[in-house]
Amino acid sequence: MTAYIFEFIGTGMLILLGNGIVANVVLKGTKGSDAGWTGISLAWGIAVFVGVFISGNVSGAHLNPAVSVGLAVAGKFEWALVPGYAIAQILGAMMGNLLVWLTYKKQYDATEDQGALLATFCTAPAIRSPLWNFVTEVIGTFVLVFGVFYIAGGSFSEEPVSLGSLDALPVALLVMGIGFALGGPTGYAINPARDFGPRLLHALLPLKGKGISDWGYAWVPIIGPLVGGSLAAGVFLLLSA
Repeated sequence: MTAYIFEFIGTGMLILLGNGIVANVVLKGTKGSDAGWTGISLAWGIAVFVGVFISGNVSGAHLNPAVSVGLAVAGKFEWALVPGYAIAQILGAMMGNLLVWLTYKKQYDATEDQGALLATFCTAPAIRSPLWNFVTEVIGTFVLVFGVFYIAGGSFSEEPVSLGSLDALPVALLVMGIGFALGGPTGYAINPARDFGPRLLHALLPLKGKGISDWGYAWVPIIGPLVGGSLAAGVFLLLSA
C-alpha cells in the first residue's frame, strides 16, 4: 500500500510541475508566456526529477504505466502489482492537474482558446496523423524505458529494476532530451497516466468554454507508450540473452 501511495504522490508532483509550466506558457494573463518550448522541456525534466526523488526509494518511481509494463515484460517487476501502480499513477496525475487548475483558476477563466485549455491537461499532435503520431509515441517511450533499464542499474541479472532517489537526475535529463529531440510532433506524452488522467479531469471540470476533450485521439498517448515500453523490454531481453 505504501508503494501505491508514493506512486500517487510522485505522479501528482510530476503533473503539477509539468502541466504547471504548460499552463504558465499558454494561458492568458500569466507571467510565463515567453518561456516557450525550451521552458516546457526544461520544466518537465525538473518535474521528473522531483517525482522520482520523492518516490524512488519507496515505490521505485515508475510514475508511468509504460515503465511498469516494460519492467514487468522484462521480468523485473511483478505483473500483479502493475494494475495497482497504474491506478495510483492515473489518480495522481488527476490530482496534480487539479492543483494546476486551482493555481491558475483566474487564468483559466480568462482564456478562451479551447486548444490552449486542453493543452494544460493532455497532449495533442502538431500535425494530426494518428498512425505517425502513434509511431512518434512508440519511439519516444522506447527511448525512455530502454534508458530507465540502464539508469536504474539494469544489469543482465535476475535482480529487480527500480529507480531510487539517486537516479532522479539522469532520468530527468533523459526526459528533457526526449522533449527537446522527439517531443515536437505530439507533445511527448510517453506516459498513458500523464495523458489519460488529466484528459478525464478536463472532461469533468467545469471549465468555461473548454470544448471537447478529444477522446478520438486519446488512444495514441495510451497505446503508443505501452507498445514502446514493451518493445524496449524486448530489446533489453534480447541483449541479455
